[in-house]
Amino acid sequence: MIGHFLRLEWKQYFRSSYWQKNIVLNILLVLAALYFILLFLGGGIAMYPILKKMYPDQDPFVVFNGFLFFWIIGDLFVRFFFQKLPVMSVQPLLTLPIKRSTVVNFVLGKSALSFFNFLPLFFIIPFGLVLIDKGYDISMIVIWMITLLLITLINNFVNFIIESLSSETELSFLPIIVLVGGLYGLNYFGIISFSDLIAIGITSIINNPILLIVPITLLLAFYTLNYNVLRKKLYLDHSLKTKTKEATSTNLEWTKKFGDIAPFLQLDLKLITRNKRAKSAIWMLVLGLLYGLFFYPQKIYMEMEFIFMFIGIFVTGIFLINFGQFIPAWDSSYYKLLMSQNIKYEKYLKSKFTLMVISVIIMFVLSIPYVYFGWKILLAHFAAAIYNIGVNSHVIMLGGSYNRKKIDLDQRAAFNFQGTGAVQWLIGIPLMLVPMGIFALLNFLVNFQTGVAVIIALGLMGIVFHQKIMTHITQRYLNSKYRMIDAFSQDT
Repeated sequence: MIGHFLRLEWKQYFRSSYWQKNIVLNILLVLAALYFILLFLGGGIAMYPILKKMYPDQDPFVVFNGFLFFWIIGDLFVRFFFQKLPVMSVQPLLTLPIKRSTVVNFVLGKSALSFFNFLPLFFIIPFGLVLIDKGYDISMIVIWMITLLLITLINNFVNFIIESLSSETELSFLPIIVLVGGLYGLNYFGIISFSDLIAIGITSIINNPILLIVPITLLLAFYTLNYNVLRKKLYLDHSLKTKTKEATSTNLEWTKKFGDIAPFLQLDLKLITRNKRAKSAIWMLVLGLLYGLFFYPQKIYMEMEFIFMFIGIFVTGIFLINFGQFIPAWDSSYYKLLMSQNIKYEKYLKSKFTLMVISVIIMFVLSIPYVYFGWKILLAHFAAAIYNIGVNSHVIMLGGSYNRKKIDLDQRAAFNFQGTGAVQWLIGIPLMLVPMGIFALLNFLVNFQTGVAVIIALGLMGIVFHQKIMTHITQRYLNSKYRMIDAFSQDT
């Protein structure tokens, strides 16, 4: 039966439209995997001499065990955002005489073959071989390797438990932030020294291998917990059950001031406030507004004036970038219905453009207190806002005409790459690097004021020719209309 499941998975993967349409993305993922493998491999070989140089009076093996706590929470943090529980299309199987326990065990067993479980081995094994070469007892190092492998698998199943808790909250990343942040804080302030506890535990297992029963028991416990959770959800009608929530309404009467684009504005505002994925655009506003505080308080960045424009583009354009890059994919679930209505595409796009422009203006006003760090910063932010309105807004809208990726609005927002394609990666060049490059060059060759003036001039040109630009962009969307409908209708 397991072999049959594997054959089904193989056929599903390579016959899917996702595989056929994302060959380039899959190649990039393979290259990224090779990069991290080489990085871990090099780290495993170089770790002993590095620790020996940094801590000449201490045993590098003991020192490394003292850092395992940070390895564990770091691994857990990365897994949460990038590792998903491997699933298979189980609903058709539920009508067949196949035990649910077999299906659940296959799904959980498949997760043990995750890249995130194999990657640490490219560090652990080379480091262990170096330790053996330096005279450490072979049996002791082998026990140490097995222990770290068990810890890696424990993290694998702990991650899925955290994910199940996250799905119940609006802020899906809150449980992992609380867990990792809480553990790190307790360790950092010396309330509970997890670094020492884990180091002592590893040393105890090495000295007394019978204690391997402890991590093995933990692994079985977390496996069983995941098994029970998944088994309870493995029913044919589980996906038909809906949560009952109290209906809420929002007064959007003020949008009528925008005339014939008001219905579309209302649709976008409801989408942003009612769906998990779209809601991220609101939370990103806070991150964008505070982005400058990572740089401006530090003297080294205050001397790098060219970075002011990059920060200004990001701060004033955070909503434009985060929301705009997925136009019209936000409406992909009902795009076919939307396009069947008697509406003017120009009005549909104008509502998106208006929403982004309003966000730029609001973010600039809220960023005015950055003048505390110098008038040049305020001037750079003003220029960036004009550039975002006149240039980047049109770039974002044009990029959307090439968008063919569907978005599930009910999926969590944190590190969710659904709907992300080559367009979203390439569009960052004209959005961020071009204005920063122009400004940096003029700032270096002439002066700061000239760089700001040129960026403002480019933005004003975009504003002046807005109608002609939007006419061209609208035609691009109309030409791509049926290809978008077909793409958004595909199950990826």
